[in-house]
Amino acid sequence: MSDRLTHFVSQAPFDPHTVEEMTPEQERYYMASQWRMMWWRFKRHKLAVVAGLVVLLSYLSILVTEVLAPYELHTRNTDFIFAPPQVVHFIHDGDFKGPFVYPFIARLNMATLKREYSEDRSEIQPLRFFCSGDPYEFWGVIPGSFHLICPAQGGTFFLMGTDRLGRDMASRLLYGARISLTVGLFGIIMSFMLGITIGGAAGYYGGWVDKVVQRVIEVLRSLPELPLWMALSAALPVTWSPILIYFGITIILGLLDWPGLARAVRSKLLALREEDYCTAARLMGASPGRIIGRHLLPNFMSHLIASATLSVPSMILGETALSFLGLGLRPPITSWGVLLAEAQNIEAVALYPWLLTPMLPVVIIVLGFNFFGDGLRDAADPYA
Repeated sequence: MSDRLTHFVSQAPFDPHTVEEMTPEQERYYMASQWRMMWWRFKRHKLAVVAGLVVLLSYLSILVTEVLAPYELHTRNTDFIFAPPQVVHFIHDGDFKGPFVYPFIARLNMATLKREYSEDRSEIQPLRFFCSGDPYEFWGVIPGSFHLICPAQGGTFFLMGTDRLGRDMASRLLYGARISLTVGLFGIIMSFMLGITIGGAAGYYGGWVDKVVQRVIEVLRSLPELPLWMALSAALPVTWSPILIYFGITIILGLLDWPGLARAVRSKLLALREEDYCTAARLMGASPGRIIGRHLLPNFMSHLIASATLSVPSMILGETALSFLGLGLRPPITSWGVLLAEAQNIEAVALYPWLLTPMLPVVIIVLGFNFFGDGLRDAADPYA
């Protein structure tokens, strides 16, 4: 071929002072820390952001449960046993009245022995906001009566119906969230500490330490999870106070959830302990604890956080299952599992389906944690 390709390389001498400097956007990107880049990647995962907000709002709500709940936890409305949910209306006889409910008219069907309720549309009961209602003790210490929303004076407001004792289901769900959500939180903290400590020792030291830890993990992972939970929960003394039962369930969930995290830590440390910076720290006289805590763990802490986030739903489901079976938390403690235990009677569920409403927050929180954990895992992946 006679025609030669044109040579596009500049023949001018190279002058380093004429090279363009990085723009502020480029400098901000190239100088960003690992955590900042994780945040940027996480924000692109819209579903994970929404799920994270749902989880965050759920945990913030348990700080002010007494204010959010329309009724106090143990308030009974004996005239409205197994009352259905009251629908919130805004328009009455063609006029806008704001949020209100119609009062219930109750009667006992002698043929089916079922309590039947109908709305009395001749009058309305306006809902009150930022009001004074049932007295309570905030976190069991400070007395108060301030509520975000209250029924009308002399009226009722059962957003999710009532149970067999006439207690408002919506209020009990809000109080139950404080127990169910914190059981998962405290359980994962204990599991996190055990997994990092035991897995870190196995990965760093290797040898017989690694072999012993691996055999213990294999034994624990081979045991069926739910029967083991049931056996340990049944071993808790029935004479224990509700607070001791709560911490006992937390310890059981934490003790049985650490093997998966310990294996992840062990595999990472086996790969990282041979790196040059680890060898240099060892030659400079750093202790094993300092090397693990200051040099090895920070390299994959983001992955550990994502793994821990994905483990919280299993803790919540474990507490719910144990309480539902009567082997976990028991009244007077109120959790989502304890509330679901009241729905074990199939006849009651057939007649009063709103007793199954505690399933809704469990499903929402579990899905929220799963989506949030998926987003964190993708954001922590350096190859994403």
